[in-house]
Amino acid sequence: MTARGRLWLFLVGAAAFAMVFVTACFSLPPFGSVHHPYGERAVRAALSHHTANVIASVNFDLRALDTLGEETILFAAVLGTVVLLRQTADEQRTRPEPAVVRPRVRWFALAMLPFAMLIGLYVIAHGQISPGGGFQGGVVTATALHLLYLAADYRALERVRPVPLYEIGDAAGEAAYVVTGLGALLAGSAFLANVLPLGTFATLSSGGTVILLNAAVGIEVTSGIVVLLARFLDQAVEIGHADDGNDHGNDGKERV
Repeated sequence: MTARGRLWLFLVGAAAFAMVFVTACFSLPPFGSVHHPYGERAVRAALSHHTANVIASVNFDLRALDTLGEETILFAAVLGTVVLLRQTADEQRTRPEPAVVRPRVRWFALAMLPFAMLIGLYVIAHGQISPGGGFQGGVVTATALHLLYLAADYRALERVRPVPLYEIGDAAGEAAYVVTGLGALLAGSAFLANVLPLGTFATLSSGGTVILLNAAVGIEVTSGIVVLLARFLDQAVEIGHADDGNDHGNDGKERV
């Protein structure tokens, strides 16, 4: 397609989107309205399913199918990154030299790492009770692990971050979400319907399938973020073109 053709295609698509967007905006309730029927119904549904966190109820119960789409977007992004950034025949891997880290940075990062990991896992586990959940806790847990990169160097991070296991975890989290939905079908209900016992309100066992779906997302997001960062860091620190020679060893030297 020519540049002129692409421009016309964009303009037609943009005009169609603008028309739909403006029409939707005029159909919205007036600003400042105190009547929000969806919010009232969402709160009522969350309480009826013993889910104290209404946001978690919306994500993993009322609109669990939408959340599957969001999780799949991250899964596809991770898969695409792994494919595009894999080491090719004309590239070589150079081990990074040990980084020079200031003692204050080292000790602070090492001290914060277990706390950050614990907070991330807490946010995932308590997603159906308090603000948070698998998405937020997964990002915190994955990035907390990389405090070791700041506290020591890339080689230390590699020793505690087996990327193949996280790749399996990424696929397992995605599969667990789908399997939970299929389990609802086997139970005679709709896909991703909340069919498990609801438990006691405001406890870790409350919410029915919200617990499982939230945990599946936490596993997928944690593993996916770790794999993403691993592939990008590999490109930045270790992998370079084979014809770079000794220059790559200097350019690819890890610094903190």
